[in-house]
Amino acid sequence: MKRFAKDRMGRVAMFISVMGILLPAPLANAQEEPFTTPKTKEVQKLEKGLTYTESVYGKVSGPSGYMVDAAFTEDQAEAEQLSKELTEKGYKATVKTLADRAQDDPEHGKPLGYLVRTGPFQKESDAKSEQKKLVSEGYSKSKVVYIPEDGEESTGPWAVRILEINTRQWNGSLEPVLAQGVVPGKEKLSDMAKTTHAVAGVNGGYFVMGPQDGTEGDLAGVSVINGDLISEAVKGRTSLVLNRQNQANIASVKTKLTIKGNHDTRATLDGLNRVPGLIRGCGGIGDTETVLPRHDFTCTDPDELIQYTSAFGNRTPEGPGTDVVLDRNGRVLDVRFSRGASIPFGGSVIAGTGDSADWLKEHAVAGKKLSVKKTVTADNKTLPSSAKYGVINGGPRLLKHGKVYINATKEGFHQPVDPEFYYRFGERRNPRTIAGIKPNGTLLLVTVDGKNPGYSIGMTFEEEARLMKALGAMEAVNLDGGGSTTMNVNGELVNDPSDAAGERPIGDGLLLLPSTNQ
Repeated sequence: MKRFAKDRMGRVAMFISVMGILLPAPLANAQEEPFTTPKTKEVQKLEKGLTYTESVYGKVSGPSGYMVDAAFTEDQAEAEQLSKELTEKGYKATVKTLADRAQDDPEHGKPLGYLVRTGPFQKESDAKSEQKKLVSEGYSKSKVVYIPEDGEESTGPWAVRILEINTRQWNGSLEPVLAQGVVPGKEKLSDMAKTTHAVAGVNGGYFVMGPQDGTEGDLAGVSVINGDLISEAVKGRTSLVLNRQNQANIASVKTKLTIKGNHDTRATLDGLNRVPGLIRGCGGIGDTETVLPRHDFTCTDPDELIQYTSAFGNRTPEGPGTDVVLDRNGRVLDVRFSRGASIPFGGSVIAGTGDSADWLKEHAVAGKKLSVKKTVTADNKTLPSSAKYGVINGGPRLLKHGKVYINATKEGFHQPVDPEFYYRFGERRNPRTIAGIKPNGTLLLVTVDGKNPGYSIGMTFEEEARLMKALGAMEAVNLDGGGSTTMNVNGELVNDPSDAAGERPIGDGLLLLPSTNQ
């Protein structure tokens, strides 16, 4: 297996070629598009129609260092006052104006906000000492940041890995896979790949990291596996749609869930296979905080109807409310006046909380049917329920018809109530996982390492879009990234995950399974 060889400081020390072709190329200068030509490139053919590429773009831009972000404010005068106070206390303080906004932000023309910073420091250890001192003096949100990750122009470097799938030639199958085969819990991509004997794979969509935000491992957005809807969509957020012919589409995906009870009374089904009342990513009907998408935020709703299928496991979460047990035909087997019931094989359980629990008590009758209807649309076209398709959640969109099109505001990655979030998530450089589609239908699955000074600095949303355009994609979408960014090839983890603990357990993965007739 070909790998980037790194020394203990994380720098690229050499390039090893075992089966591929090493292709050195000139580095673009700072005025040119940095992703047009890689500094180094190594290509390996995995199977007919399937290639794996490792590339390094750019180079270390020289002396850099670290800053400490002491505070963020939307008001310039407040930022300048904070800077003055820090200076008077002996800190070397400055104010950084955050001029860039999301592409679809309606408030273009005025700064996103202002950062009050101290530094710079050549050593990370010195910056961390400063950060601890600031926290002790009341600046509780102080952060140490690596300057090249700031979002301004950079020469890199960027460590990029690409799986290129010619869907007309490759005879394997693209399969979204749940961690451990059920919604609750997480699993490393490497373990998923080992269990399924995958040729390759990448991490999938956003998911719930901890129980404080809902069901740990639950997909924070739409999930469809083998044609079965596992998790509801976050209000039209861009996702990756796949069919059995490995044809891919990047589309705005929506779900509509309804339930019909006794006397043809109808209600909205709020979600699938998750704890009632906690909605990661928001965008649900009746969410208390907002009905719009809000990334990495958990909305609440005291009155919900949730359906649990075998994808959740054997039993529903316990708690106050009502559980209605259904057989495979939707006939009511049991009505329970608290939550926590066994999920029958082939059947399901409808759980209700608050007013929705009262609705279930009134409209679920033993021996009668509760009919659930689920509709999934991609770019407003209904996906037929009989088709075997899969959907991996993502967002925001990066390319549309070959042009940079980053709808971060619409999809909840820019949040007017928390403008600093967009700066941290979209304008600063982070590890990324990306899906793109070329004009001929070829699918690109791409990872970019980050949080590793001198080796790979990660990418902004805009840099992701520019990279995918340089790779020939017409459509592209951002998938889950950060510490989740992982790629596995032939049973080996080939990228360098950014979490200090190494490879992160995730909620789902997209695996490339070999053809049974190869």
